Amino acid sequence: MKLNQLSVFLENKPGALSAPCRLLAQEGINIQTFSLADTQQFGILRLMVHDWARAKEVLERQGYVVKLTEVVALEVPDQPGGLATLLEIVEQAQVNVEYMYAFTVKQAGRGLLAFRFNDPDAAIKALQAHNINALGTSELVKRLGN
Repeated sequence: MKLNQLSVFLENKPGALSAPCRLLAQEGINIQTFSLADTQQFGILRLMVHDWARAKEVLERQGYVVKLTEVVALEVPDQPGGLATLLEIVEQAQVNVEYMYAFTVKQAGRGLLAFRFNDPDAAIKALQAHNINALGTSELVKRLGN
């Protein structure tokens, strides 16, 4: 399963991060997870929300540049080698990890990570061959409790 992630382009200046977060909060949109990357000129706020289409509309209406990207959410055993095993599977399938970040939830000794693969369909196929399934939206909502 692929999930929709929003990438919001921000100026690299004080207050640029809090403004879109505040806007989403005012609209009752909860951020499920996020990552922030920056350069000298701008930052990229990558985030997932339950109602991504509404969040995208709200942000764009306020002048933000928002890009929709597909990511894959995977449970990873929270133990030495858990992530390495998963990465070896996608590496053998010749799939590149462009970036990844973690959710702040952990259940039953398993962490939850969001991956951006250069070929998400190939990554999902390779992982499923090893009985590792990507989480869909409804499963993610259950795990996160929102």
